[in-house]
Amino acid sequence: MSVQAATPKLAAERRPGVYAPEQSLPVAALLSMSGGFLDAFTWLSLGGVFANSQTGNFVLLGMYAALGKWQDAAHHIPPIIAFLAGASVAVRVRAPLFCLSLEIVLLTTVALLLHELPQPLAIAGISFGAALQTASFRKVERWKYLSVTVTGNMLRGVEQLVSTDAEAVRGARIMLAICLMFLLGAAAGGFAATRSGASSLVAPIGLLVSALWICCREPYRRWRG
Repeated sequence: MSVQAATPKLAAERRPGVYAPEQSLPVAALLSMSGGFLDAFTWLSLGGVFANSQTGNFVLLGMYAALGKWQDAAHHIPPIIAFLAGASVAVRVRAPLFCLSLEIVLLTTVALLLHELPQPLAIAGISFGAALQTASFRKVERWKYLSVTVTGNMLRGVEQLVSTDAEAVRGARIMLAICLMFLLGAAAGGFAATRSGASSLVAPIGLLVSALWICCREPYRRWRG
């Protein structure tokens, strides 16, 4: 994106009541549903690891290491390293739509080659893409959120419920909606992974493509549109 194109976009994002489409609730909902789906898929299909939830990977890494199960512990290292690498790229590039497109490419590659790729490489590819997503999409309207986990979003929802801000109720509803979409994605991912295998990755790819389409469809929306 050129400097000339980026400048009006940044200016619009700073104007009260105006936000870029990547900060819209539909995009946040689609990304969160994809995040839940991928965590369920990798847990069931790729040896009990999480693509997105690095908290879970850290817990299992520490637990298995303490029990002396070094091979099981090592299984959780690739997604952690890949997530750190993906987040580093996203923070440096600062181009959400590029990062989302790259995640789609990575996920499509993993879906096509899942049975040929070494398992750690497949896990790393999904986690790298998840990091690109979570580091690039961190606001829904004017509230911060994470599209690949629910703990922080639950906390923000509670904060909104006790806030005296005029928009607090809307903020709480948005956080609740995002958490529910993550749950729905996890349920769908668990169901699909046990029945369709690698082909079930078509679902999160479709969700991400839909989010990208919304982002490209129009430049800006108003808060209550």
